[in-house]
Amino acid sequence: MFRSAGLFALTLFALTLPAQGPPPGGPRGFGPRFGMMSAGPGSRTPVTGAPYSGVQSTQNQQTLADGNQIARQEESKVYRDTQGRVRIEHTMHRSLSANGDTPRTAITIFDPVAGYSYMLDPTAMTAVKTPLPPANSATPGRHQPHGRGPGANGAQMQKEDLGTQTVNGLLATGTRITETIAAGAMGNQQPLQIVRETWISTDLKVPVSIKTSDPRFGNVTMQLTNIVRAEPDASLFQVPSSYTVTAKTRGGGRWRQ
Repeated sequence: MFRSAGLFALTLFALTLPAQGPPPGGPRGFGPRFGMMSAGPGSRTPVTGAPYSGVQSTQNQQTLADGNQIARQEESKVYRDTQGRVRIEHTMHRSLSANGDTPRTAITIFDPVAGYSYMLDPTAMTAVKTPLPPANSATPGRHQPHGRGPGANGAQMQKEDLGTQTVNGLLATGTRITETIAAGAMGNQQPLQIVRETWISTDLKVPVSIKTSDPRFGNVTMQLTNIVRAEPDASLFQVPSSYTVTAKTRGGGRWRQ
């Protein structure tokens, strides 16, 4: 149970490496799309000289056909040091049962200095070490559209610049991307319109607010709050010596360290 949840969190974490922002987290259905939107501008080159810590909260509100509503909320603590290393502490909840909900925490560390990412399981005291791809390597299909143009399923994409304003205590620049999927493109009787509004801190180069409205999956809101612009403790970016580390090669093989 924890392994699959941890791998899901790490996958979302990988989607945010270009801007070194926190991963969106969230339930299946909007995670990959929302993760792409949280990547922000830039490349895989680490953001240095801009340390911070904060709390990322993600809310998902979905209305079913019968009018019933499903609401989910998740929180992650995120840290970045002057060297561009990132730590994310994501608390997940297993399925509700008669014994109640038991939260589990997965920790991911992105260390561009050493050239590795780590996924930590605090309960088992284990960590998986994976090589990072080269800096500035391209990630196909994750570029945000400029102006109008076709997207997946022949969807029309339009990008609007929203200017600059203060969001969650930081100066941020905003963009709104509207994706219109024509009727019949994916079995839909009427056109579908997905709207994503993203605000990225001009100083920290990370998203501080993302709002997505998608008729297929509901409304998703991410906010980065409790932001402290100070150097986090260096120990947060190191795997404790008491952990058993399994190294993973790019070919998928593993060995114990």
